[in-house]
Amino acid sequence: QVQLVESGGGLVQAGGSLRLSCVASRSIFSFNAMGWYRQAPGKQRELVAGINIGGRLNYADSVRGRFTITRDISKKTLYLQMNSLKPEDTAVYYCNANVLLTPGPPRDYWGQGTQVTVSS
Repeated sequence: QVQLVESGGGLVQAGGSLRLSCVASRSIFSFNAMGWYRQAPGKQRELVAGINIGGRLNYADSVRGRFTITRDISKKTLYLQMNSLKPEDTAVYYCNANVLLTPGPPRDYWGQGTQVTVSS
């Protein structure tokens, strides 16, 4: 099992910054991938940013150039630095990890979510 705990959400004005953190209950060194998703009211959950086991990054078009995903393996932590925030970034942000724990296929684990609200 893998537990993920997010923190760092809050209320910020448009143009401001926040940094989200996601601490895992075990080493993230061998995780297939980790990422940040978000879900706004009435909308589907969407991928914001991801990083795979090789360190390859991917971003949603809507956040590229404003958000940066990083990880600190020694601290078992995934980060999302969010700059130049816009009201449309308002959502609950979830940490995700795709992990292979033998026996069995890889599976996804989710954190509880952290609210980000951007005021105009």
